[in-house]
Amino acid sequence: MCATAGVSRSGASQLTQTRTINDPPITIAADFAARREREQRRHYARRPKKIADVLAQLITARGYGRIQAAADFTAAWQAAAGPSLARCTRPGRLRRGQLEITVSNSTIVQEISFQKQRILAALQQELPDARIRDLRFRIGSVT
Repeated sequence: MCATAGVSRSGASQLTQTRTINDPPITIAADFAARREREQRRHYARRPKKIADVLAQLITARGYGRIQAAADFTAAWQAAAGPSLARCTRPGRLRRGQLEITVSNSTIVQEISFQKQRILAALQQELPDARIRDLRFRIGSVT
């Protein structure tokens, strides 16, 4: 394979490759496979896609799934914790089965820790698909 350097209109140098008969067949086959793969990708992009797949990609990209999950967690938390504790707390993210709860002060953390098993059971009953295994409390701003 011979390589020649050239200068484009923009002034940037570019490397162009030319094939010779002496090139090994492995590189020619690899180039052919890469070209075929590019053509298949381009062809796939033109094909019609299922509306379910397009909507799933859109929901994931825009984060609508997380917004809906946050609303579900908030409603379930208010029902499980009760109105007095729900005012001082806010559910956060669910990571590896552990729901993070933001609490306004340490006194409320202690009170909730006494009721943790009852609240956890109520959350598991309200949201069985979430698979909440534990609650983690942290002190922070609740607005």
